[in-house]
Amino acid sequence: MEATRVRLAPLLEWLCAAGFTLGAFALGVVLMRADRTVHAVAPVIADEAPSLEAPPVVPPRAVAVPMLPLPDGKVLRLGDRASQILDRLGAWAQIGSDSVERDGTRERITRFYDYAGARFALVLEPQRDDEPEVVAIYRQ
Repeated sequence: MEATRVRLAPLLEWLCAAGFTLGAFALGVVLMRADRTVHAVAPVIADEAPSLEAPPVVPPRAVAVPMLPLPDGKVLRLGDRASQILDRLGAWAQIGSDSVERDGTRERITRFYDYAGARFALVLEPQRDDEPEVVAIYRQ
């Protein structure tokens, strides 16, 4: 009588090959997903973006931003006071004269700057203590 033996070696080989193939496929999916994911360079909260209309003197292609990092490491933010901007950038960075808009009781001042190769406009409004504060930043 010949005994019939079940050979397990081919079955184990097929199971290992199937497991390796599924693992390689799963790794490929993970790598493709990571490749298509976009990471924010500077996270921006939508509520921080200025909601007021751009003054007419601002170029139509200018983009409103809540903060402006400058090439030399300085940063301008909404809420900065005019005296802080003057201390940070210096008087020589301003281009031209102020453009003033009066709308009823509100007054907006628009100033253009060219600092370290960055051209931008700041819109300032006087606050409670009458010192103007940045309410919008437009990058050109």
